Amino acid sequence: MAERKVPRVVQLTSAHWAFDARIFHKISKSLLRAGYEVIVVARHDRDETVDGIRIAAVPKTFGRLRRMTLTFWQIYRKALALDGDIYHFHDPELIPIALRLRLAGKKVVYDAHEDLPRTVGYKEYLPRSLRGMVAWAAEHLEIGAAKKFTAVVGATPPIADRFRHANPRTVVVHNFPILEEFASRQLRPWCQRNARIAYVGSISRERGVFELLEAMSRLRPALDCRLALAGWFWPAELRKQILNLPGSSRMDYLGLLSRKEVAELLAEVRLGIVALHPVPNLINAWPTKLFEYMCAGIPVVASDFPLWREIIQKAKCGLLVDPMEPAQIATAIEYLLTHPKEAEEMGRNGRAAVHKLFSWKSEERTLVDLYRSILGAQAIPLSEQVEWA
Repeated sequence: MAERKVPRVVQLTSAHWAFDARIFHKISKSLLRAGYEVIVVARHDRDETVDGIRIAAVPKTFGRLRRMTLTFWQIYRKALALDGDIYHFHDPELIPIALRLRLAGKKVVYDAHEDLPRTVGYKEYLPRSLRGMVAWAAEHLEIGAAKKFTAVVGATPPIADRFRHANPRTVVVHNFPILEEFASRQLRPWCQRNARIAYVGSISRERGVFELLEAMSRLRPALDCRLALAGWFWPAELRKQILNLPGSSRMDYLGLLSRKEVAELLAEVRLGIVALHPVPNLINAWPTKLFEYMCAGIPVVASDFPLWREIIQKAKCGLLVDPMEPAQIATAIEYLLTHPKEAEEMGRNGRAAVHKLFSWKSEERTLVDLYRSILGAQAIPLSEQVEWA
């Protein structure tokens, strides 16, 4: 077989959709700009090439068990057939596939999006009596496998710190926003923005949807505002449950939005909410939505976690609340909607902080440097003049 001139990267995911923001719009596009061929193996309805990135589709399946059996083997067979130079996988459930690829002599990168053992405590599909044992097993499986992988990427410093003793080639690649998605020319003047509140991302109990809707129900009727809820429900049946809550009458559910649609939504609302519960996996998270709200120039109402407090107070870009207290959330929302000058200034402050400290461009360099080290540093130039999509 003739040697390829362009190294091939195969990204693998069973839990995310093909156009996931981190997988497709950030990592895949960055690697493509750096001179790699990029293929994403993911659940999708057809094979296609989008923005120069090839999607190798596996059939969509419903149900966790089916996804972890049928989809598992479909991804493994497709991954082997694609003969990548580097395999970059994004889900812990694919660790067995990654280990088999290593046995076949392939270079494998594990992208740890979450602190897996710390997520077990609030997984409702697991019996409470088993959660401690499952967390222990998850910890040992991940760390043991990490020793075999070529490299590990952590989405936050605490996640990466878990793996450094097991794999010295561990780096942090934050899920910071792409500045160009939220260009200033797209932002509506503050006086023309609607009295809307945005929540974007995974919608679940531990991410505060019940408290948020109760807060909406506590707002004065004369305060004409609505909640724009965009994302996916986890579990899916949660959507029916929240329709019976009092605050749902002030909610507009927008579904899963494209990156362009997210930017358009945040360009015309007055504030963003990220009031997640204080559970172990979330309290030290760096939520993408927080930085996207800041990048879009809107103030944030956020959980008063130590890490977030440091970011928000230093940037002067929002208000901190106890996420378990709907009354506090409602008070913060009302303050920002009734103090437009202060809210607009917070939005400007957040945008300036993202441009200075929290943008994807710096993370792209870390990612590409890691790939160069894995492939022997053959010089694949990352153009400083590239036009961002």
